[in-house]
Amino acid sequence: MANADSVSVRVFSLNCWGIRYLSKHCHERYAMIGELLSKEEHDIVLLQEVWSEKDYLYLKKKLACSHPHSHYFKSGVIGSGLAIFSKHRIHDTFQYRYSLNGYPYMAHHGDWFGGKAVGMAVLRLNNLTANIYVTHLHAEYSRDKDSYLPHRVVQAWELQQFIRHTSAGADVVIVGGDLNMHPQDLGNRLLRSYTGLADSYLETAKFDGCENGMTLIADNPFISVKELGPFEKGIRIDYILFKGSSITDIHCDSLSTTRGSVPDHPFPYSDHEALTAELRLVARGPAETAGDVKSKNRDVAAGKLAELIDIVTEARTEVKVGLHCAERMRYTAARTGVMGLALLFLELAIAAVPWLALGAEQPFPRTSFYLLAALCFAILLTTFLLYVFYTMELKSLQGAEDQMRLAVGSLQEKLRGFPVAQPHNALRSPPRGQELGALDPEE
Repeated sequence: MANADSVSVRVFSLNCWGIRYLSKHCHERYAMIGELLSKEEHDIVLLQEVWSEKDYLYLKKKLACSHPHSHYFKSGVIGSGLAIFSKHRIHDTFQYRYSLNGYPYMAHHGDWFGGKAVGMAVLRLNNLTANIYVTHLHAEYSRDKDSYLPHRVVQAWELQQFIRHTSAGADVVIVGGDLNMHPQDLGNRLLRSYTGLADSYLETAKFDGCENGMTLIADNPFISVKELGPFEKGIRIDYILFKGSSITDIHCDSLSTTRGSVPDHPFPYSDHEALTAELRLVARGPAETAGDVKSKNRDVAAGKLAELIDIVTEARTEVKVGLHCAERMRYTAARTGVMGLALLFLELAIAAVPWLALGAEQPFPRTSFYLLAALCFAILLTTFLLYVFYTMELKSLQGAEDQMRLAVGSLQEKLRGFPVAQPHNALRSPPRGQELGALDPEE
C-alpha cells in the first residue's frame, strides 16, 4: 500500500495442466507450484485445469499460511478445474457453467467432460469490493478448421454477460484464466469491448517475460511444435484483465511471465506459462465537468458503440454458422435413426415368418439374427442420444443468437441517441432523459 488512497494487489494466473495419470510429472509439478505460491505470496491466485480435487486439497494444505482462503469450483463430470486462493477473506462465490462446451463423442479432446465454467469470488480489498473471476474456455484444436469456434464465441458472450450482470456493485473487477483465444480473436474482442476490461499486457508499465507476452511457447518441453500450428514461436491465450469503477482507477504497474523450464528443475510448472500482474488501485478524484471534456467523451463513446455493434454482428454471424452445422448434424442423426428403425421393422418381419407360415424354419441363422438386432438397437440408441444433444445445442445457439439480435438493436438505438459530433467548444447537452454514463456500452 503506497498511501491511504492506493492499494497494491498481486495477481497470479496459471493453467496447471493437471490431468492425473495423463499429464507429465503431474505430482512433481504441483509440488513446485505449491512451493512457488507459498514463497511469492500473491494476493490472489487463479488456477485452471486443477482437475483432481485431491490436488486442490494438497495446494490448500500447502498454502494454508500464505493463502488461508480458497474455493474450488465443481462442475461437469470431472470438475471445472477452477480454483481461487486468496490472502483476503472470500465473502461470496458463484459459478456459471457455459451452455455449450464441445461434443461428448470427442472424448480425445475432453472439454465436454470438464464442464467449462466461470467462477466468481467476492473479496474486500481495504474498503473496496472486488469481484474476482477465473475461467477456462474451450480449446482451439485447429486454427484452419475450428469446428468449436461457435461454441467458444457463445462462451465469450456468456462470460461477458456474467461479468456485467454480477459486477454492477463492484469497485474493482479482475478476470484471469485461459481464454484459448488470441488477442484479436472475435471472442476476445467481444469480451473486452462489451465489458470495458483492460488487458494487463497492453496496459502494463513494465513487462518481463516471453516475447509478445506469449503463454504457450515452443521452448516449453511439454509443447509440441505441431500444437502451435503456423505460430512457430508461440501464442498468447492466457490473460489477466481488469477494470475499475466510478470511484476507483486501476493501473498495471508490471506484468511478468515464466519462461519455460524452472531454474534448478528439469521441467516447467505447466505446459502454459504463468502470469503475475502487479495492480494498483487508486481512489478516483472528482470528475471533470468541463463541457469540452464531456463532448469529447461523447464522441469517444459513440465510436466505441459503433465498433461494438460491428463486433456483436460478427459474433451473431458466427453463431448462425454454428446453427446451420447443428441443424445438419441433427438431420443426419434423425435420418440414421429412421434407417435403423426400418432395419428393425424388417427384422421383426423376418422373425414373424415362422409364425405366419406354420412349419417354416427361420431363414437366417440365430447368431446373425441376434447380432443384427443388437446393431439395430445400438443405432437407435446412439442416434436418439445424438438427436437430443444436437437439439440442446440448437437451443443454446438460438438463445445466444436471439440475445445478440436484441443487443444489436439496443446498441443501435443508443447510437442514434448521440448528437452529431460538434467542435469541442460548442457545448451541447446529452439527449433528454439520457446521461453520459447511461450511454456507456459497459452498462
